[in-house]
Amino acid sequence: MAVIYHITTPAAWQQAQVEGSYRADSLATEGFIHASTAQQIAATANRFYDGRSDLLLLEIDEERLNAELKYEEGMPGQLFPHIYGPLNLDAVVEVRPFTPGEDGIFVF
Repeated sequence: MAVIYHITTPAAWQQAQVEGSYRADSLATEGFIHASTAQQIAATANRFYDGRSDLLLLEIDEERLNAELKYEEGMPGQLFPHIYGPLNLDAVVEVRPFTPGEDGIFVF
C-alpha cells in the first residue's frame, strides 16, 4: 500500500463527513489538494503550521483514490503528491491527531 498524508483541521474533516468527500481550500484555489510523503510531512507541518496544535493527519491509500494523483515539483527538486479532485473518504485509512512536541516542532 502506497501512502501519502494530508494535514487538516477537525472542523474541515467533520465537514467532509457531512458532505461525503473532503475538499481542501486549495482544491478551489489551485485545482488540487496538497499532500506529502512520509519523508516530507514533518517539514511541511513545520513550514505551514507553526504554532498550531489543533491539527489532524490523514493517512491516504493512493490506490483507493478516485481523483487523479500527480507527483509534481512543489519545491526545487522535490516532488509532492497532488490530488486533482475531491478526496473520497474511503481512501483515508487512518485519521490521527497531529501536534507538535513540547518544543513546538512537528516530527513524524
